[in-house]
Amino acid sequence: MQYKPTGELNNLLQNMKPDRIGDYFKENSKYMADEKKEFYYYMKDMLADKNIKLKDVYSFAGVSESYGSQILRMEKHTDNRDLIIRFCLAGHFNWDETNRALKLYGMKELYAKDKRDACIIVAINNRIFDQSEIDDILENKGLSKITPDE
Repeated sequence: MQYKPTGELNNLLQNMKPDRIGDYFKENSKYMADEKKEFYYYMKDMLADKNIKLKDVYSFAGVSESYGSQILRMEKHTDNRDLIIRFCLAGHFNWDETNRALKLYGMKELYAKDKRDACIIVAINNRIFDQSEIDDILENKGLSKITPDE
């Protein structure tokens, strides 16, 4: 077995004493996150918890399955912060979950003092995950859309 659910690992850590952490690392090393893959594992776990399929995320984010997969697995790197936000919207991530994903990808978190980010935060907090609806909110405030122009 090459995969152990995060929940199972969480249970092992629940009542563990500090002197046992070395054994935990040794016994579970093949399941531990590779820093380069931490974003991928986080996204995969979050989407699995929400019963959302990766192919639906790619479609919703407006990217091909092959490109989306390369970005998610961090085989290719993007500087397009909006793409990562669109992945999070597709996964119905809340504000904290979105910020964690952005941070794991190496991007700045949504920032309340930034007008555009503030609009996105308000949308997320109101469970508005539809990108065209968010684009409307942004455009009504004179801000750039979250989706790319075709």
